[in-house]
Amino acid sequence: MGGGHEQIRQTIDKLRREIEQHNYRYYVLDAPTITDAQYDRLMAELQRLEKEYPHLVTPDSPTQRVGGKPREGFATVQHPVAMLSLANAFGETELVDFDRRVRGVLGDEPYDYVVELKIDGLAVSLTYQDSLLVRGATRGDGTTGEDITANLKTIRSIPLRLHKPVHLLEVRGEVYMPKDSFVELNSRRQERGEALFANPRNAAAGSLRQLDPAITAGRNLNIFVYGIGIVDISGDQPPGSHSEALKWLESLGLRVNPHHQLCRDINEVISYCRIWQDRKADLPYQIDGLVIKVNTLSQQSALGATMKSPRWAIAFKFPPEQAKTTVRDIIVSVGRTGVITPTALLDPVPVAGSTVSRATLHNEDIIREKDIRIGDRVIIQKAGDVIPEVVEVLKEHRTGGEKPFMMPTACPACGAEVVRPAGEAAHRCTGATCPAQLLEGLIHFASRGAMDIAGLGPAVVTQLVEAGLVKDFSDLYGLTVEQLLKLERFGDKSADNLVRAIAASKENPLHRLIFALGIRHVGERAARVLAGHFGDLRKLMDASYEELISIVEIGPKIAESVVNFMREPRNRALIERLMDQGVNVVAENPAAGVGEPLKGKTFVLTGTLANLKRDDAKALIEKAGGKVSSSVSKKTDYVVAGENPGSKYEKAIKLGVPVLGEQDFLALFNHGHGEKND
Repeated sequence: MGGGHEQIRQTIDKLRREIEQHNYRYYVLDAPTITDAQYDRLMAELQRLEKEYPHLVTPDSPTQRVGGKPREGFATVQHPVAMLSLANAFGETELVDFDRRVRGVLGDEPYDYVVELKIDGLAVSLTYQDSLLVRGATRGDGTTGEDITANLKTIRSIPLRLHKPVHLLEVRGEVYMPKDSFVELNSRRQERGEALFANPRNAAAGSLRQLDPAITAGRNLNIFVYGIGIVDISGDQPPGSHSEALKWLESLGLRVNPHHQLCRDINEVISYCRIWQDRKADLPYQIDGLVIKVNTLSQQSALGATMKSPRWAIAFKFPPEQAKTTVRDIIVSVGRTGVITPTALLDPVPVAGSTVSRATLHNEDIIREKDIRIGDRVIIQKAGDVIPEVVEVLKEHRTGGEKPFMMPTACPACGAEVVRPAGEAAHRCTGATCPAQLLEGLIHFASRGAMDIAGLGPAVVTQLVEAGLVKDFSDLYGLTVEQLLKLERFGDKSADNLVRAIAASKENPLHRLIFALGIRHVGERAARVLAGHFGDLRKLMDASYEELISIVEIGPKIAESVVNFMREPRNRALIERLMDQGVNVVAENPAAGVGEPLKGKTFVLTGTLANLKRDDAKALIEKAGGKVSSSVSKKTDYVVAGENPGSKYEKAIKLGVPVLGEQDFLALFNHGHGEKND
């Protein structure tokens, strides 16, 4: 038994070493030696073994990069050595002045500089103890930062264990978001009508400060390590210069930027800065200058630091590249979620390494705020050297012929009404049959939480749309086996199975259809509530805002969204076509509402909830079959605690009664139905 157990341990250790070596080759060296599928198989095998032998899971296992529940906040961290900010030089004259100050302290002693790219991201600290990553923190105010260890672990180029034994090491680095990842992230946020990040640096900072590490993991962050805070390598001599330190950090498996150069004097420094001012647009990440450091560490100590910044280093900052051009027109496009986005068409002009002929204007508020008109002369630049934006209108060049822009009231893709929901910056198309939204809408319609049509995944949906067989949801129910057999990858059996699955979905409960329609803000839970309240989709189609808002759990956003959706003639016509195809639009048992998942359970409410009034929470519990008590006892099933919970909370802890926060409380209702929270 013992021998078998040791063999399992050795197998797990071997898998971990192999996976981390592949992570290092892929994320640090950019030289992978296996395919993604081979990597996935290794990871799956490790996950299987760790699930079977959970006592063998270690903090440095590759499976532990993302884990745990979202946190409520970040703990503070005291930096053992202050993370000072750098003084800035905005021109070559200031670099010469910096060199003169260095010479004034070092005298005739020879010295040289190391020049590195200044990555535009978020400075962080990584602490390794006995080679294991134990803490990661933000710079904060330089003395105190925030503990973001869980988020930093999601960055695969950060080793969880160093490649060599080191007793204690604290390093500094810059976490950044690559340019293409920044563009993709902002594109997704714009489609959802969310606020856009101004530049990759803000995106990286916002991603690292997510309370849920799973969100950070999806943001494709990376890091370059550039310095040492403290080091104890058990008697060995640490590096004596910055250039040696960079090589040593690389040997530990840490990712160091390859673009750094040893310069003999300030003239070589200036030449290197000029090279990168011309080449910066070629990089896959954003830089906003270069950092110049005295190379020898003993000389750094002799130069010392002010309260704010070291005297042995300076940042050379690039000036922002801007250009003047003319707005020839403003057009709008429809995103896959219905967001209407205005874009300025410009006279082509070179900016930051490329020719710019259009600039996104994001939304109507930005156009109004900057007073951008068709025909205006404007100054443009690339936000974060990536996304072209209009910085300023040159109003002194106006001739009187400029035309103000108005957002359309009808969708340019389908003609449906365009609305701007209350409290949002984005305008949206309300048409469920909008061709610009068709693919995403069909994928959602067929998904598991909606109509749950087996075999109708994204690839098949794309085939159906491209073949012109499906132009809205109702067309699915007219598909035949013969039509499907003409498509690639369809045989007799798969075609028959899909037609049967589509037909079977006609009998789905009403709440599934309501959710499948893709009404904004209406998730699975809200769809159940609406189905339970109205019992018939035809009644929901004619419901007023006042009636909707009176329903417990239906707030203003959902009510407004439902009314906007149902008053659009194209959407009503779509629902009529679905009914003509025989799709069920009646709840099986409207009186049963959303069921009684909390039947027999006793709750006590205490404190102030963030999103629910006390009476609303009580109504939710009672509607779900539970009851609310005013005092805590051993018979209490749950205490729901908001802010300032008081003595009831303390008594619950003392008696061992489960205490729920607001989100966990709301999740109870969906768990009762076996579904996720909206």
